[in-house]
Amino acid sequence: MWRPARLTPRLLVRPATPYSPPMHGSVTLHMDATPAAVWDLVSDVTKIGRYSPETFEAEWLDGVTGPAVGARFRGHVKRNGKGPTYWTTCWVLACEPEREFTFGVGSADKPLNVWSYALAPAGDGTEVTESFRLADTTLLRLYWTLLGWTRGKTNQKGMQATLERIKAEVEHRP
Repeated sequence: MWRPARLTPRLLVRPATPYSPPMHGSVTLHMDATPAAVWDLVSDVTKIGRYSPETFEAEWLDGVTGPAVGARFRGHVKRNGKGPTYWTTCWVLACEPEREFTFGVGSADKPLNVWSYALAPAGDGTEVTESFRLADTTLLRLYWTLLGWTRGKTNQKGMQATLERIKAEVEHRP
């Protein structure tokens, strides 16, 4: 689960009002797999192209070969699955094996968007929550106020698709 105390206070989003809708969202899905099995998929950014409708590839940077706080990677994104297509740099902000993998898009100290996977044992499986939270900046508040309703829906659908694809793989479905 995303924990604001781990990130710079500038990322905290003010409570939603009629004039400032919440700039975050999440999707949770139960997977019939151990947290360790799910962790292996969500924390290996080189596999993201198998799951995400928008990020079709990613690679670790600076000689890094796996997740660790402070590690950088870049993702190749096709916005809305249609374009534009661009590379974006990300920083690992939290990395607790079998519990949480969180990364920020943009700079390490002031990410514009924070994405997270939280894993929690549940019965014989794992509850997996993917979430996003936009930084609380004037420009992003304006964007979210004007277009957030559509981007929020896109993010919700994308997170649902991502988790369903991870579930299919981790549960060994074709």
